[in-house]
Amino acid sequence: MDSQDPVLVTEPRAGILLITLNRPHVRNAVDASLAGAVDAALTRLETDASLRVGVLTGAGGHFCSGMDLKAFPTAGVPVVADRGLAGLTRARLRKPLIAAVEGAAVAGGFELALACDLITAADSAFFALPEVARGLVAAEGGAIRLPGRLPYHVAMELLLTAAPLPAPEAARYGLVNQLTRDGEALEAALALADRVQAHSRDAVLVTKQIVQRTRGLDDHTAYAVQDPLSTPVFATASAAEGARAFTEKRSPAWQR
Repeated sequence: MDSQDPVLVTEPRAGILLITLNRPHVRNAVDASLAGAVDAALTRLETDASLRVGVLTGAGGHFCSGMDLKAFPTAGVPVVADRGLAGLTRARLRKPLIAAVEGAAVAGGFELALACDLITAADSAFFALPEVARGLVAAEGGAIRLPGRLPYHVAMELLLTAAPLPAPEAARYGLVNQLTRDGEALEAALALADRVQAHSRDAVLVTKQIVQRTRGLDDHTAYAVQDPLSTPVFATASAAEGARAFTEKRSPAWQR
């Protein structure tokens, strides 16, 4: 295991980069130091060809309590350049990122999870956007993303009343991909990461890119954006290998 910074621990695991927020004494609240460390870890994920999927989690039984409010009056919101809170909420990552949530994922912590592609959560975990109760706005993706992930009136209740959303309820709405027993969210996230990286690297990266670039577009415009991205994939060695493997009834042998 290697640590890029005392507030963050990174661990490469056979194609997966495990990123652990490590300020458990403040429920992994994000200050400038942690924000910079997360941003560096995400840059490593994006640039290291041996890494195919990232998993983001928190130490000490909690995912993240959002930005460090003690530091906020003097330091402001811990954004990194134009990539948002902790270099994630406004970033456009090419590689899939999975959130493994135990305990609290609130305020900016919930926004970090919403910026991930998949979410696993333990039974006792909970999500909340309590910004209005603090005179703030969920401006790092909460107010933008949540109404598209939950039924509108449910999302608005969370945003306008600061009410918490227990993980089992989030799972019923489809916000959580896998609900686990307490202490097992990370194990489930790593298993999901293995399932993702079992497939063609080209197909996975382009699929995510299409989703990112076509969200909210009408069909005609979306196809115009999608086709230049998807068409080259059909001519790759991975596509040919996938077809051969299917006809030969075997698992594909992807080029790594």
